Amino acid sequence: MGPVAVKTYPGAVWQPGLCRATFDPDYDRRGKVWVHGAFEPATGQAEIVISERRDSVSHLALIEKVIEKFPSEKWLLIEDNLSTHHGRDVKTALLAWPEIGVQFIPKYACWLNLIEPWWKQLKSLALKGRRFETREELTDALKNAVCWWNAHKHPYHWKKQPQKQPLYTLGPYGSIIENMSKT
Repeated sequence: MGPVAVKTYPGAVWQPGLCRATFDPDYDRRGKVWVHGAFEPATGQAEIVISERRDSVSHLALIEKVIEKFPSEKWLLIEDNLSTHHGRDVKTALLAWPEIGVQFIPKYACWLNLIEPWWKQLKSLALKGRRFETREELTDALKNAVCWWNAHKHPYHWKKQPQKQPLYTLGPYGSIIENMSKT
């Protein structure tokens, strides 16, 4: 999910009136944490690992947690192309786990990564409208949000449907061109 700072996160409170919604800016630097996560679309279950840095060790901790929390004979991990996901330490560790397959999504195609919509849900559950003074408060909020999510989980259904292609398209100068693939 990237670094999550210990700060104030404005809520979605809208009050009618002539003035726009405001909140007090928070410029303090009280620390940050990195959130590494795994999401299983078939059940909706999610797990996170919170660390103080983004590195291969944290990613390996997440893989170990996936093996523990999502029991299976084989796993297929779909990951983005972050350097910690295909570093030397991770490649070496994956040699010891032949039952784990890794598929990298294409670069610049984050909409194919199904954990991205879940990050939005986690941010809303854990952070929106709250102020954090310490890293412990922030990590507790993130862990409680994941516990709540897993208690109310449901399978993820991708709502984006393929677009229907028109039978005819407009060509240059407004001429009608028939599509070769009629769907």
